Amino acid sequence: MATKPKQKPQPSPDQEHAEAAAKVLRRFRVVFNAVKNHFRAVERTAGVSGAQVWALSVINAHPGVGVGELARAMDVHQSTASNLVRALTDLAMVVSSREGQDRRAVQLYLTAKGQRALAKAPGPFAGVLPDALLRLDTQTLARLDRDLAKLVRQVGPEAHGRNVPMGDSET
Repeated sequence: MATKPKQKPQPSPDQEHAEAAAKVLRRFRVVFNAVKNHFRAVERTAGVSGAQVWALSVINAHPGVGVGELARAMDVHQSTASNLVRALTDLAMVVSSREGQDRRAVQLYLTAKGQRALAKAPGPFAGVLPDALLRLDTQTLARLDRDLAKLVRQVGPEAHGRNVPMGDSET
């Protein structure tokens, strides 16, 4: 008499759901660890945080940029940009100047020390996540946006920080 081969038990829908959630969590860990490792490398080689390097790169690309324009370029709140500028000024990497007709507005410029720090920093200056997102097609970005919006709603009201640069706990 022939014996029937043993069949592997099928996972329950709850088990499948849990496995799918664990798989997505592992992908988030890969992304978060890539971001964290990049920011560690930036800080180790440039001596400043990833957000500070990003700010230096924007100021370098747009000499005379104001704090408001810096905030828009980095997609952060103006107070966050002000804190970055203050820290970089304290480190003598950025100088501010009041030029033109409106003396209230400041223009930002890199110092030689700021240029040296930027030259040492590994790219991408905005970070690996913004760089990777820019390389995705529009449809993928739209789908990610919709899906991550659902995730943010599940995280709840304590989810915040949409205008705080990743890897920068100082601001």
